[in-house]
Amino acid sequence: MKTNSYIFKGFVFKSYEAPEQSIFDKLLEIFMELITHTSGDFDEAIDWLRQLDKEYNLTSEDYNIDDFIEDLKKKGYIREELRPDGEGGMGITSKTEQAIRKAALDQIFGKIKRSGQGNHRSKSPGIGDEHTGDYREYQFGDALDRVSMTESLKNAQINHGLGNFSLSEDDLVVEETLHKSQMSTVLMIDISHSMILYGEDRITPAKKVAMALAELITTRYPKDTLDILVFGNDAWQIQIKDLPYLQVGPYHTNTVAGLQLAMDLLRRKRNTNKQIFMITDGKPSCLHLPNGEYYKNSYGLDEVIVNKCYAMAQQARKLHIPITTFMIAQDNYLMQFVREFTYANQGKAFYTGLKGLGEMIFEDYETNRKKRIRG
Repeated sequence: MKTNSYIFKGFVFKSYEAPEQSIFDKLLEIFMELITHTSGDFDEAIDWLRQLDKEYNLTSEDYNIDDFIEDLKKKGYIREELRPDGEGGMGITSKTEQAIRKAALDQIFGKIKRSGQGNHRSKSPGIGDEHTGDYREYQFGDALDRVSMTESLKNAQINHGLGNFSLSEDDLVVEETLHKSQMSTVLMIDISHSMILYGEDRITPAKKVAMALAELITTRYPKDTLDILVFGNDAWQIQIKDLPYLQVGPYHTNTVAGLQLAMDLLRRKRNTNKQIFMITDGKPSCLHLPNGEYYKNSYGLDEVIVNKCYAMAQQARKLHIPITTFMIAQDNYLMQFVREFTYANQGKAFYTGLKGLGEMIFEDYETNRKKRIRG
């Protein structure tokens, strides 16, 4: 007797099961988080890891923290190095620095990607030549060469089944594209002493945002440029590889010096699209005078310092460089200063806590990148 056999294809839905991780992989995730908090201090990070192991039983009888350290050496995450005091020790490698940046990118940008396409569309989606990896429904007028056949056929199978296969307009999916505009960004990070005052670590989230932004630009937008500078009593540029080691100093806040350096860096860029992101939690309290001395005033808003900040904001506006300020403080008088500073530049300001800092910066970066800033 002949029997008919059928092969059914489709989707099977079941409860989420977390992927299996080795002890090394679990410890590596924690270690990268700790090395960021300790500003690259390997010994301190390992001490914290040992304490966490005692409390939460992270290791087993067959694999302990010492085994983990040996694996870090073998896999190229750490290396032996000679310290300034002449003693030997362990330090992290460029492989670890890149892994930290990627982890920061996954933590911050991954959340945004999961929140849906709507957060990433430009106000007037046009036809471009750079693929973004995002998809949307087909709309009348979309070019046929933008239709993703793979995604469209998958939709047709889901909507109509294999037995009565058909492809309709409702099944079509179009891949989003952008014009190949180039963006030059300078990220300013406040490293004044207030970034660790009042029992709140504000510098670590700022470092994470910088590392994630750097990883995003180098991997997704390699034609864009990102320069990072820090400002305390003075301002100076740092390299992306230096971010894990960034520390707060006993500094005042010389916002003017930071803006001057940021604009100097952007003047050298040939891109039309330029912008400054500034992460700060305090008021401007310092100026570097022409005679080499510092003018400092930590009490209230100093009129001399504030007016110089407004002048710098106006200068940036004349150069068509918008400044977006991310203010990690909500004191009324500081918010008033930021509002006037933003008005002088015609830029933007966000009054945010630490929790939403990364999401705001990434949203703003992608939004600004899709604009055409005319010089």
